[in-house]
Amino acid sequence: MTDIFALSDEATDAVAAQQPVWATYSGIGGHDGRWPDLSPDGVTESRRMWSELKTKAEQCESPDARTMLAKAVLIDECSLEIESIDAGRPFYDLNNIASPHQDLRFIYGSMDTSSAEGWGDVCSRLESTGEALDGYRRTLEDGRRQAMTVARRQVESVLEQGRSLESNSSVLDQLQPKLAESGSGDPSLAKRLADGIAHAKAAYRELDTYLAEVYLADSRPVDGVGRERYIAEAEAHLGCSLDPDETYRWGWDEVERLWSDLKAACGEIDADAPVSEVIDRLKTSPEFAANDEAHFVELMTERQHQALSKLEGVHFDVPSEIRSIAVQVEPAGGASAAHYVPPSEDFSRTGSVWYPVEGNTHFPLFDEVTTAYHEGFPGHHLQVGVQMTQGDDLSRFHKTMVWHPGSGEGWALYAERFMNEIGYLERPEYRVGLLSSQLLRSCRIAIDIGVHCGLPIPADVSFRPGEEWTFDVANELLVERALLSRSAADSEVTRYFGWPGQAISYKAGEQAILDIRSEHSSRPEFDLKSFHSHLLAVGSVGLDLLRRQMAGVGYSDA
Repeated sequence: MTDIFALSDEATDAVAAQQPVWATYSGIGGHDGRWPDLSPDGVTESRRMWSELKTKAEQCESPDARTMLAKAVLIDECSLEIESIDAGRPFYDLNNIASPHQDLRFIYGSMDTSSAEGWGDVCSRLESTGEALDGYRRTLEDGRRQAMTVARRQVESVLEQGRSLESNSSVLDQLQPKLAESGSGDPSLAKRLADGIAHAKAAYRELDTYLAEVYLADSRPVDGVGRERYIAEAEAHLGCSLDPDETYRWGWDEVERLWSDLKAACGEIDADAPVSEVIDRLKTSPEFAANDEAHFVELMTERQHQALSKLEGVHFDVPSEIRSIAVQVEPAGGASAAHYVPPSEDFSRTGSVWYPVEGNTHFPLFDEVTTAYHEGFPGHHLQVGVQMTQGDDLSRFHKTMVWHPGSGEGWALYAERFMNEIGYLERPEYRVGLLSSQLLRSCRIAIDIGVHCGLPIPADVSFRPGEEWTFDVANELLVERALLSRSAADSEVTRYFGWPGQAISYKAGEQAILDIRSEHSSRPEFDLKSFHSHLLAVGSVGLDLLRRQMAGVGYSDA
């Protein structure tokens, strides 16, 4: 009978070969010059692979806790992938933030650009973009013919992104000066890169022509996906069951509570000014900002190093492999928000936090300190790093392939809160930034569930009581309560409308972790550092599996 750990190794190699973009992002070598098969045949082959792996996993023995976890993780992931394909998701996988249209252009930021070999892989991907996008187009076309299309708003947003990608200021064009700076190329490689960029732009232009001239006319006029599909999508992100009505009510309660807390926090900065005026001052005044890119990167790097050096061994056990972290500047035209890129499987690539700067000379800090803790240490960097360094306690598949937003984003939000609990949001404006972050995540619950499940705004809240959701109403909530700019709110709402269920994972996941901590802290032998170690050692699995694994944790050695 196959050993579950051996099967997990086999699964890792099989998934990496079939999903080379994910392999690159996860730091698994050997696939950086290839694209996945995004065609209908590729979807069929993907389902066959997951089904075969699930059958094998179910037949594996699991005589102890270690093998039971490895088996549960592999079966859960196989089941999720099979359910996703059977629900037809690959045939309407198009949105403004997390679909192949974005994956195939942002992956270059995670590739090796320090060697000629790495640049060769970059060129190979650029040169074969047309084949990958043609397969993707054929899958979307199959979906269109079966009346499985996305909302018009998502198509229009993707077309706008395409126009930027195909312009002379494209994120792809940033590769040319990067090659020159690396010193890794010769004239023939530089020409190959330039030709590859031209090919990739043409391939995207062809796909976008199809989206504009064929697909758009059959796109859905409404944004909401409906209650049944929403629950399925949300439960996949969370890894647990969801009561949308109960969660919706809780989300609104959090919006109301946090709005009151934010007003009080802003009063510590200026007791006579309204919240909007205080936030505007924090966003615009040089007193609360770094005023050039270098200074901003320096401050964010200092935050990471300070947290790593002072909290290691006190509140967290930090593996030696992740005691360094890089702070990077996102190329123009890249991702629009700060994000984390994990280390490679062999740790030759350091984990890094990427910040979009886009030529800015003014960097408000009030909300960036809590973001630094969310994306870096002790947020994603610690969580992902601990999972990757569990040795033989976790399977290779678990360490490199498993990351659920419920526990993943939930931990990052918990990390923000925890850093405030222990005094690392030491200035009033940083605490305003934390509350703004929490308010945004609570507004996401209200908008995401309300729009997709067709629930009206509750009659007893302070924002537009009893009204129905529209794009403008959702936008207004983010402007009035989360204090976003109008353009930032537009982007956020478009994201929620096109990626159902993901937006609630932050706040819902954080609350699940707080609930687990509360249950454990009632034990007389409870130790917080040990609790963090046990929780992180499970990895970013579904919330139900996380709860089951933590139920058996003891603190006798604390």
